[in-house]
Amino acid sequence: MSQPHRSEFRLLHRLRVRWAEIDLQRIVFNPHYLMYIDTAFTAYWRAMAMPYESIPALLGGDLYVKKSTLEYHGSAHLDDLLDIGVRCERVGNSSMGFRCGVFCGETLLVSGELVYVFADPAAQSARPVPQTLRAMLQDFEAGATMFDTAIGSGAELGAQAGALRQEVLGDALRMADCANDAAQDAAAVHVLLRNRLGQALATGRLAQQGLAVGGDACIAWIAVTRSMRDSGLGSAVVQALVQQARTRGDRRLTLCTTMGAKGFWERMGFVASGEAVLQAGLAHQTMVRSLTPA
Repeated sequence: MSQPHRSEFRLLHRLRVRWAEIDLQRIVFNPHYLMYIDTAFTAYWRAMAMPYESIPALLGGDLYVKKSTLEYHGSAHLDDLLDIGVRCERVGNSSMGFRCGVFCGETLLVSGELVYVFADPAAQSARPVPQTLRAMLQDFEAGATMFDTAIGSGAELGAQAGALRQEVLGDALRMADCANDAAQDAAAVHVLLRNRLGQALATGRLAQQGLAVGGDACIAWIAVTRSMRDSGLGSAVVQALVQQARTRGDRRLTLCTTMGAKGFWERMGFVASGEAVLQAGLAHQTMVRSLTPA
């Protein structure tokens, strides 16, 4: 097995070695490297904007490991920061070959090969890799963006955006008010991010405050499906909303957020305005961002 270089991998998933993964030789116990690679493999699908748990329902089959091979070149120690690379090298009729590497800095510690078979979950028999999945793997490795950004009115996107919002905010986070905003929904601009299979992954809304063009606008209801959080989709939604506000001439954006999400909004260029207030038992902070014309 040839030794890969970290520059070969579009996906590098970082993790830190934990005490429970160390053996009596004071190095990572060798089976844990397969766990590291499996963790990165899930991150690989997330990077393709494809929640791994959705594969059977959306593609009519699931992935089963046929072969896993590791070659050890070095050892990891407690608290090392490791980057786990995964790359699809081959897509056959029903199998897919992936190359893997475990790096500490630039040093390759473990190289690996995984072969998966696409199969019917019930019959446990191989099926051809769907053309959609084949194209997704090829496009991802070629550097393509793996989600589409739709921008439209409530009539165009409100139903799909509202369903995702209810799933994420209403059901999971128990924000009851998220479903009771029909009037604002109808008049707002919506952003919806969808993967190559049309699955809604993230959404947000931009509503103008008042009737005057070029005044303040309000961002609300940013929602990212659970398995895709911390993957950059929330930032992509906000960037699209900010650009829409700039294009139509809004001068300032406002929003209200929980204190736990304040850091995210600060990274997106918003600053706190006024004192935090208690809403539904949680502290909320008004945030604002001034805009310059596009």
